[in-house]
Amino acid sequence: MAELENRLKNEIIKVGKRLYEQGLAVAKSGNISAKVDDDNILITASQTYLGDLSSDDIVKVNIKTNTVTGNKNASSELPLHSLVYKNFPSKAVIHCHPPLINGYFAVTSSLKALTFETKFYLGEVPLVHQDTPTVTKPGEVIEALKKNNVVVLKNHGVVAMADTFNEALALVEAMEEAVSSVAVARLFDNKILDDLDNALKAKLTADQGSYPMFSREHIQAIVDLVNKDELILEKGKELDLTVKLAITLNGSDKAYKFNFEKGKITRLDPDADAPFVISASADIWREVFLGSLDPFVAVTQGRMDLQGQLGQLSRWYVPFSRLFELFKQVKFK
Repeated sequence: MAELENRLKNEIIKVGKRLYEQGLAVAKSGNISAKVDDDNILITASQTYLGDLSSDDIVKVNIKTNTVTGNKNASSELPLHSLVYKNFPSKAVIHCHPPLINGYFAVTSSLKALTFETKFYLGEVPLVHQDTPTVTKPGEVIEALKKNNVVVLKNHGVVAMADTFNEALALVEAMEEAVSSVAVARLFDNKILDDLDNALKAKLTADQGSYPMFSREHIQAIVDLVNKDELILEKGKELDLTVKLAITLNGSDKAYKFNFEKGKITRLDPDADAPFVISASADIWREVFLGSLDPFVAVTQGRMDLQGQLGQLSRWYVPFSRLFELFKQVKFK
């Protein structure tokens, strides 16, 4: 156990330096934590400089008893970190105050994705309103983290969780870069390049019934919409969208295989015998069908499992994004 704790402390010190060197954390702002086991975490102490941490600046906390082991007080954001580990299997949490992200979300409420990397790895980033210097309503952050592994706290900062510090830091770095790109784009065109999203926002007016989630009727209703959608049919022909893609519900025998031929689903089979298979729990599929979680983002963040190469599917990004947009048009229960 001591060896694990020492390794995690060294990782926290390393991440703190990276955050500071990239301008993502300044002065005594921000906090970092790591999961030791189901009962204990390591977290940076209150009033510490993330860019100049020592082993003594990191304390051990039993999140079931709130017992602190160390010579300093735990970060004031301990309740937020504790709730993350109690609600998710993540092993690393970063909370910092990136200046570009804070500036951007001070004047707008959603992230404008100018690159496919932003769409793939970040998607729709939830925004939680923050009224105090310390997070006083961590439950709202937990609800937002159910939709994305990175969340913005308005006028405050960001929270990112992942299995490793590299993955959590990558989310923060990607967001800061995405916001920087928007700022640069605005110098050239203050309309900020709407072309990438226009094809994905056609309005549907179909009057649908309500079906049990992941039932044959539910999935068939989605297929019917897909085969009537002009964008998917157009892009399917243009990009030769001919592939077998299956979706499965974890913990059940429910599976459906979409047989695409040039954008049209010619057959829906009740099996998962396909080169590409996307699987997830009922909670994750519910968010996908509601339209609050992008499957591409869910795969890159480890919320959904993909059998097959994501890079191969990405060539059909536009029609598949439209397919996922159609998911939320079908009512379910």
